Amino acid sequence: MSSALPALPENLRGKRVTLVHDWLLTWRGGEKVLEAMAELFPDAPIYTLFHDPKGMPQSIESHRIVTSLLDRIPGARDRHRHFLPLMPGAARLLALPDSELVLSSSHCVAKGVRAPKGSTHVSYVHAPLRYMWDRYDDYFGPHSGASTPVRVAARVTRPFLRAWDVATSWSVDRFLANSAHVAKQIEQRYHRAARVIHPPVELERFTTSSLEGTGEGGYFLCLGALAPYKRIDLAIEAFRKTGRELWIAGSGQSADWLRDLPPNVKALGQVTDGAMNELYRNARALIFPGVEDFGITPLEAQACGRPVIAFAGGGALETVTDETGLFFKEQTVDALITALAEFDAFEAGFEPAHARAQAQRFSRTAFQKTLLAELSASVP
Repeated sequence: MSSALPALPENLRGKRVTLVHDWLLTWRGGEKVLEAMAELFPDAPIYTLFHDPKGMPQSIESHRIVTSLLDRIPGARDRHRHFLPLMPGAARLLALPDSELVLSSSHCVAKGVRAPKGSTHVSYVHAPLRYMWDRYDDYFGPHSGASTPVRVAARVTRPFLRAWDVATSWSVDRFLANSAHVAKQIEQRYHRAARVIHPPVELERFTTSSLEGTGEGGYFLCLGALAPYKRIDLAIEAFRKTGRELWIAGSGQSADWLRDLPPNVKALGQVTDGAMNELYRNARALIFPGVEDFGITPLEAQACGRPVIAFAGGGALETVTDETGLFFKEQTVDALITALAEFDAFEAGFEPAHARAQAQRFSRTAFQKTLLAELSASVP
């Protein structure tokens, strides 16, 4: 949490603000963005489809949280993606209170809520309806691992969900995007412009008393939710062939990738925040083989003074520089193996302080100040 919050612009003081987020089930990048928003508006309620109090910190739980009808269905939280066809209706049925500002944080349907009459709706978009646009094949394609009934249901409902996503975009007064990559998607899907405000990295948590001597663990690191688009499978095969040491931290729907690992690849499972910090600091580099809309882990690694080996696509192009990492331009095992071979020479000239300085550009305070300026310009 920030020790000193940016001051609210005069035209935002005393405004009735409502926050909206797709669901509060896991503590990941989108929820950390919501936390930074909520810190600015401590009295604002949070409206969401699903809510699991066990997965949220006190910074979120201190707000009044209102959920949709879907949250009342037994077992729905554990299978929430199965309810995707019902989510647009559930979002529209959320009865938001009388507000002057609605701030939604959306990667699915949150941007489609009905804002109260006379309010201003600003939507911070992590991705336009991720599961039905660019990530459709990852979640519902032939190699996604989804069951046949789920894949059929997704194919049948996809045209409706995409049409709904586009139609509701015009009820948003101003769009904000978490990256230039997503801003381009907003322009393509909705024909709307979006101001880019990069998400914050938790610099206070990812600190080190000295940037010298880091990376001494000898291993490379993959870290994060094991979702299909993360392409951890690509990293596993590259390290299987090279024999270099790879540690994988995280869990998720693609955990089957972790079966039958070679002896040089270690699966750590879900790790605590404290363990994560040490994993970053002692890794030779973070391996980032997927295409993400933004991707916070490269910044967390750089905050710990470590370089990144990333596929040259998506948000990584906005967070990693030639001084702080290497890119491979084809999403293939061979391209990653080539980057690993080039890394030895790169590592010899790498300066941890440059990586830390790059991460500092994405501070929580910078995010909050820019967000407040955009909200102030949006509200009468």
